[in-house]
Amino acid sequence: MSRLNQELGLLQGIGLLSTSLLGTGIFVVPALAATAAGAASLWAWMILIALVLPIAFTFAQLGRRHPHAGGAPHLIGRAFGPRMERLSAWLFLAVLPVGLPAALNIASGFWQAVVDLNRGQALTIQLATLGAILLLGQRPAKASGLLQGLIAVAIIGSVALIWWVGDLPRTDHPLLPPIQGSWQLLPAALGVMFWCFVGIEAFTHMGEEFKRPERDFPLALLLGVLLAGLVYWACSVAVLSFNAYGNVQTDAASLPRLFDLLLGERARWLVAVVGYLACFASINVYIQGFARLIWSLADEGKLPARLARRNHHGVPARALLLVVLGCALCASLAGLLNLTVDDLIRYANGNFVVIYLLSMAAGAVLLRGLWRWLASFSALLCALVLIMLGVDAWYALGLLGGLALLDCARHPPMQAAKVT
Repeated sequence: MSRLNQELGLLQGIGLLSTSLLGTGIFVVPALAATAAGAASLWAWMILIALVLPIAFTFAQLGRRHPHAGGAPHLIGRAFGPRMERLSAWLFLAVLPVGLPAALNIASGFWQAVVDLNRGQALTIQLATLGAILLLGQRPAKASGLLQGLIAVAIIGSVALIWWVGDLPRTDHPLLPPIQGSWQLLPAALGVMFWCFVGIEAFTHMGEEFKRPERDFPLALLLGVLLAGLVYWACSVAVLSFNAYGNVQTDAASLPRLFDLLLGERARWLVAVVGYLACFASINVYIQGFARLIWSLADEGKLPARLARRNHHGVPARALLLVVLGCALCASLAGLLNLTVDDLIRYANGNFVVIYLLSMAAGAVLLRGLWRWLASFSALLCALVLIMLGVDAWYALGLLGGLALLDCARHPPMQAAKVT
């Protein structure tokens, strides 16, 4: 029986996941990938979608059989024991110092494309965004699902408008260009692009809130991934066709410049609003996922009991407040240290890939038949992506090692054996 209100339907689930995947990436990552690999980035998108689909299928089967607000850490714990559940939960929460500031930076960057903002004003926008997410998070989950479904329509409509006005595809820019001599560029592009498909693991935290989790959760996950992949590829075609890329400093304003080129200066405000809302939607899903993870751990006695309290709408309000305050602190520190979005994304990707790798390994233990083989294949794919990240993966691996040492100090093996 679900511990949270079951209010989400299929369309709301697709809206939540697709906006989570599209949100902070759609207006930035296609340009970053084009800067890294040029026209070969279109092949990189096809490869990435092919890599992500087996992972999505595995998550769908795990979520169907074990819907739980604890999400990926809960699944890892079911397969490998409470120590691995704790480690993966802390590793997931450790995305906060790098992943959320990157998303908030991208969100405020849309306003910087139309209004000159200093560092303090950009930080004010980021903190106001967190405040709005805190208010929305006090409402039932279906409120977020409805809002994010509308934002998904706005994102898809914006990309479709670019294709229509820009008369795409253009004959001088093939949809899949020759790849000879460009294979060596793909790992760098994939290292950035993986950011676009992080969000699946956060979506698993919403599994308990579907009306029919056995049917609607896997369908929402798979359809959301396919929809997001198609929109990303279409956006990359537009960025390449109009050379709206160049370096990591200007790539954040790639889509506003493209709209300015095709529709005039007034269109900048359109893309600023849509881009900001897209980022808002993605950040909202992540913060709600973090809050539900903390609530679930507290509800099971693994964190202080006061974090397990819910408000009159049945949502984990106290855990949400804790996450929002943590995000505000991390965003402020990232601003003071002047960290770039590209750096933050690459470091966060390492955490996500390790979590995906552990989740797929859990699938190989928990699932049966064909799904076990698919989970094993997905684990291999995640290991290959981790290798592609190169030195950027050491942030996550070092963090995992440090967390393991701390956990062993707090819960020695003999003590852990007695507890279990």
